[in-house]
Amino acid sequence: MAIVRPRKSPVHARLERENLHDEIYEKIYTAILEHRLHPGTKLVEERLADIFSVSRARVREVLVRLAHEQVVDIIPQRGAYVAKPTIDQAIDVFEARRLIEPAVLRRLIEALTPERITRLRQHTALEQDARRREDKRAIVRLSGEFHTLLAELAGNSALARQMRELSSLTCLIIFLYDAPTATSCRADEHSEIVEAIAHRDLSKAQALMLDHLQHIEGSLKLEPGIGEADLEAIFR
Repeated sequence: MAIVRPRKSPVHARLERENLHDEIYEKIYTAILEHRLHPGTKLVEERLADIFSVSRARVREVLVRLAHEQVVDIIPQRGAYVAKPTIDQAIDVFEARRLIEPAVLRRLIEALTPERITRLRQHTALEQDARRREDKRAIVRLSGEFHTLLAELAGNSALARQMRELSSLTCLIIFLYDAPTATSCRADEHSEIVEAIAHRDLSKAQALMLDHLQHIEGSLKLEPGIGEADLEAIFR
């Protein structure tokens, strides 16, 4: 006797599609944050469709979403690539962060609760654990997520979206322009910011954040390369 399975309702089917879309998005997004997908990597639709067992149309939807967040570049007739921020774009990102993150801290301290402090301390504990394990990919991802978490806990969805985008771009920038000896995030800086927040010391928290951003930017080589050698001029 044949087993008759109940048909999925349109709402159920739509939710399944959305969940699958989000799952693929998060996997690609996390791979970019953890530098498993390097800036400039081509994201071939056919290969991703095979990997995730979905249609190319579904993959294209995810790539468009990532492009909207500026972590993927879609070039007509060429395809999608992990974004490669220019030096000018990198400078703009840090300028924007210096303007936005003090405002995030003000909003967060105004809306502070014991539960939110606990969330922040739990996150910094995860960062410290990743450092103990010397898991460089997790360190980079968690460091970026810390700043997004601040904005989410501040309770302003627009700020949270902006910080997610800026943090993602910063991860790409660190990969592209990190000096060989740089340590882009000192181990204790996030913990110090959290303690200032916990004590509702806005001026200290803002000062620590600006110093933190300056330290990250200062560790990068945001200067043009020497370019291709002019052999004719050298040997003329």
